[in-house]
Amino acid sequence: MSDNENIKDLSRRKFLRNSAVTGVAGAGLAGGFGAGTMMSSRPAEAAQNNEHHVEPGELDEYYGFWSGGHSGEVRILGVPSMRELLRIPVFNVDSATGWGITNESKRVLGENAPLNGDTHHPKVSYTDASYDGRYCFINDKLNTRVARIRLDIMRADKIITIPNVQSIHGLTLQRVPSTERVFAAGEMIVPLNNNGDYLDDPSQYWTMMSCLDAETMEIKWQAIVDGNLDNCDTDYTGRFVAASCYNSSRGMTLPEMMGPERDWTVFFDVPAIEAAVAAGDYTTIGDSQVPVVDAREQAHEGRNTFALYVPTPRSPHGVNTMPPEGKYCVVSGKLSPTCTVIEWSRVGEWFDGGLDDPRDTVVAEPEVGLGPLHTTYDNRGNAYTSLFLDSQVVKWNVEDAIRSYNGEEVNYIRDRIDVHYNIGHIKASLACSRDVDGKYLTALCKFSKDRFLPVGPMHAENDQLIDITGEQMKLVHDGPTYAEPHDALMIRADQLNPSQIYTRDDPYFAETVAMAEADGVTLETDNKVIRDGNKVRVYMTSVAPNFGTTEFRVKRGDEVTIVVTNMDTIEDVSHGFALVNHGINFEIHPQQTSSVTFVADKPGVHWYYCSWFCHALHMEMSGRMLVEA
Repeated sequence: MSDNENIKDLSRRKFLRNSAVTGVAGAGLAGGFGAGTMMSSRPAEAAQNNEHHVEPGELDEYYGFWSGGHSGEVRILGVPSMRELLRIPVFNVDSATGWGITNESKRVLGENAPLNGDTHHPKVSYTDASYDGRYCFINDKLNTRVARIRLDIMRADKIITIPNVQSIHGLTLQRVPSTERVFAAGEMIVPLNNNGDYLDDPSQYWTMMSCLDAETMEIKWQAIVDGNLDNCDTDYTGRFVAASCYNSSRGMTLPEMMGPERDWTVFFDVPAIEAAVAAGDYTTIGDSQVPVVDAREQAHEGRNTFALYVPTPRSPHGVNTMPPEGKYCVVSGKLSPTCTVIEWSRVGEWFDGGLDDPRDTVVAEPEVGLGPLHTTYDNRGNAYTSLFLDSQVVKWNVEDAIRSYNGEEVNYIRDRIDVHYNIGHIKASLACSRDVDGKYLTALCKFSKDRFLPVGPMHAENDQLIDITGEQMKLVHDGPTYAEPHDALMIRADQLNPSQIYTRDDPYFAETVAMAEADGVTLETDNKVIRDGNKVRVYMTSVAPNFGTTEFRVKRGDEVTIVVTNMDTIEDVSHGFALVNHGINFEIHPQQTSSVTFVADKPGVHWYYCSWFCHALHMEMSGRMLVEA
């Protein structure tokens, strides 16, 4: 049996093993592999531990930003140690920090916001296509939101719900000259004015690409498109954003959605859209005042002014621009064994009238394996694509794939490595920036099966870290993770400069400071109770091991606001404020002010205490709320 036949047999066997997806996707996968894929699969070979071990007390080389999936959070990992350093609550309630409980977090979330989410794609802001460490943006697919996280204090400071669409899936950022725009791809198609008038008329169902101002987090514009938008990425000039687009037939059922042999990669000309908006050539939908332009093919006679639709096989998913120059983007067709390589300059030629056929932007379509989902890169011209059905990472050379596409006899596949199991997202270190360094690759595997101790019906997922510095990939880390991280990225540690303590003028608690000033209170020194009818505001400082106010009295039914200011200056001396039997617990880190508002509806004595271990007399750091009947 030839090597090529071995590959076919192995892939088919793994394909059939994945019975959960066979019935769905099997009929849609093109059979066979070309010469470019003639390389045997091999088990994951482990690197020598001492090559990547981070000793106790040593610091990691990279910050890793992991989406938290159904937890609604973002996780910070050290890489290569894979130590979890922090969980940043975003679209969830966090009982350790008080996120979703404090007044400060509720102002970010919105008073009526759902306190759950589904985070997918963390993206760190850029200056000239290098990470600048200012912000991390994250989407909530579940509730159609986008959040911005300040990376100095690692807390979300802006959250916006996107109108006119449902389920923000793809999220990407402008790279050049800096992150001035955030692009959010709406996935599910719905009636444009989703007010109940077109429930049974799918011909009225559409979705849109949304553009946000990165500083104000306000929506600049939306563009109506054909099909369901999926993942997205930008070029290295600041002109274009691209999105994979599946369900080009705009079907309502699975067979309808996976019917076409080709769907699209959609490229948006951002300056053209913004010129139309500036000229007033737009509409609005329903109660929303967001400018909306029509980028559908049928809305334009001849050449589409706003969007280019490049036919792409089949049910395309990942869209990833190749660093460091950003010459190509690779689109992975999850129901095809191929990736599609599109040259960004040719996209520009098409918009400028130099090309007639959208497929002329395609420069390669390598066959890489079954179930390609996402592609990432090293700094040596190689791409790495995750193969969901084959449970592999395949390494291939982009320029060789282009040569093969042009008819040369060349093997573009460099290596394959088994991962465990059914990999989704994949990301190499710094691979979304011009500083790509080709050191590590993360493999986020959806199934762990028998790799870890069983813990009941819910199985852990599996994060793997792979060394990609050599010709062959080598496994560095293999460990369980809580469901369900979707994506990750790694930035150099020196590209981030988080604060060690808060500053007293931090805008994060500016509204609380303004309230105190209106009450004539100096937060740094005063411990006072302000009574305003049935509204009571209790101000207290905290310095280990004491709260400045150790007793206050209110009446049943009073609306009580408690404001705590931590005046400690040592970076590790954090305090918490926990009010027993009231579900109230929140962080107060050095020089931070936090507050909470609630109704005192339980008469009696209620103790509060410091919930973050801060001092030898930590247990004694407490006080009483006395509620009169």
